[in-house]
Amino acid sequence: MDPQIDFVVAVPARYAASRLPGKPLRLLGGEPLVLHVARRALEAGAREVWLATDDERVAAAVAGTTGVRVAMTSPAHASGTDRLAECAAIAGWDDDTVVVNLQGDEPFAPASGITEVARALVDSGAPMATLAEPVAEVETLFDPNTVKLVRAASGDALYFSRAPLPWPRDAFARDRSVLPAGGHWLRHIGIYAYRAGFLQVFARMPPGRLEQVESLEQLRVLEAGHRIAVALAPAPFPPGVDTPEDLERAEARLRGAAV
Repeated sequence: MDPQIDFVVAVPARYAASRLPGKPLRLLGGEPLVLHVARRALEAGAREVWLATDDERVAAAVAGTTGVRVAMTSPAHASGTDRLAECAAIAGWDDDTVVVNLQGDEPFAPASGITEVARALVDSGAPMATLAEPVAEVETLFDPNTVKLVRAASGDALYFSRAPLPWPRDAFARDRSVLPAGGHWLRHIGIYAYRAGFLQVFARMPPGRLEQVESLEQLRVLEAGHRIAVALAPAPFPPGVDTPEDLERAEARLRGAAV
């Protein structure tokens, strides 16, 4: 039998989202978005689930939900990583605790994927892990809003980019309208696992040059010489909710699942 992984989940949820103000409290199926995310974490079998927020209204959205705790964090944090580092300190996790960072706008994150990223961290021995899935459409490869990654034979990340990587030189010299055969492209899924001690190290790192070029925080870790293990997602991760249009699609998806 597959051994149970001991892990906790932290859900960063900032009220002031630029493209969807008040995003954690937007209703999906008549309930706050962040409540759906917290339930996903509970379904994954996390030992503890914490909501890390800077707003009492967001905290109130999960009040009374068995198994969900709240860490009131500073509104001055520049990133979700900083917020999670404060949450870890508030929760009192020791340095070896496996912490999964589940974004507060992922109401359909599969429980198996949440567990898998924790398992990837433990199995690899890396201080940080994430997930990816194959790119199936050429439009996805060229979309700068879709982060691509390249990994080594060991499974560790080599690079993350908004650009189409790797670049099939000969095939794309002939035709860029279709993906060449071979399936070498991976889409990054923005779920992470860390050891709690490394989460504190990460939060203290200054922004890296590559991070600033690509606007991808995880490049800070690679540029500093640390490993990021990458596992393939065991189930599809539907898109998160970042815009009003995303919320409409999520509502339609939820209705479809309920039929």
